[in-house]
Amino acid sequence: MNKLIELKNVTKAFGEQVVLRGIDLDINENEFVTLLGPSGCGKTTLLRIIGGFIEPSDGEVFLGGKNILNVPAHKRPTNTVFQSYALFPHLDVYENVAFGLRIKKPERAQLKSRKKVELVELTEKIELKKIEQAKLNSSDSQFTDLETQIKELEAKKKEIIKTYRQRFRVLRKNREDNIHQKVMKYLKLVGLVGFEKRNVDKLSGGQQQRVAIARALINEPKVLLLDEPLAALDLKLRQEMQYELKDIQINSGITFIYVTHDQEEALTMSDKIVVMNDGEIQQVGTPEDIYNEPINKFVASFIGDSNLLEGIMKDDFLVSFDGVDYECLDSGFSKNEVVDIVIRP
Repeated sequence: MNKLIELKNVTKAFGEQVVLRGIDLDINENEFVTLLGPSGCGKTTLLRIIGGFIEPSDGEVFLGGKNILNVPAHKRPTNTVFQSYALFPHLDVYENVAFGLRIKKPERAQLKSRKKVELVELTEKIELKKIEQAKLNSSDSQFTDLETQIKELEAKKKEIIKTYRQRFRVLRKNREDNIHQKVMKYLKLVGLVGFEKRNVDKLSGGQQQRVAIARALINEPKVLLLDEPLAALDLKLRQEMQYELKDIQINSGITFIYVTHDQEEALTMSDKIVVMNDGEIQQVGTPEDIYNEPINKFVASFIGDSNLLEGIMKDDFLVSFDGVDYECLDSGFSKNEVVDIVIRP
């Protein structure tokens, strides 16, 4: 996989309170990465730094190999889905999803700018000709020549306006066709075809969340940031949406960075889990690595159900506790080294 995001020694302090301490992290293209940890561990702050909503106190953030610290949030190739979804209640499902495309008018704006320059130049020429003509006698042959030139320039001005209006209508139609195709593409991706005209206030929590995701994806960002988007849903719906979110991420081919304190969500959806505590990364790995090979006592106790016991590592793959020797999967410890033993159900 190609590296997409690189965080180097990212630190954040609010006054004297340090919430991130020297974060180093790589995130690859097309990965589902979960920032997992208890409340106050710094995971949401880290997400907001990636999105450009807050600046780090120190460190660097690279996206696609470019330092983006000075790039404002609205110019970064990222979109964010918040816990509240922030849907527009006065717009139906279709228009909520289409919103990001509608506020982008690059081709029409360029056309308008070009024609405006042409019209200003023509208007100035006409005014200069009129000033020059006003100094002449109407019987003068040069007066007649200027009259002809002015009429030709005014005719050209009218033609530019006419051409602009025709081109504008074509662009508007093409733009609407393009918007429709993309809206339907992403409604299909999130399973909401047939809901186009539905009022968003009449949707279930899960459906509202899918509208928010479609709206965030339609501009095709390189990264989608998700700040605990399932937290407001009931347990059954939350479990269903975990699988849907993973399917959406795979089918869209976009990197997802997901913030949660829920271990089940992280283990179910993630390609990579970043376990955080007290502003520091404790462990980075696949769900299997995090669950089966916790790097320290915090990760072992935070991820899944477990019992923690003290034991003695007698040899490679042999551990003893409570007077009994047991085979295990670990090696590389000193003989008779005291270790923490994790027992999973």
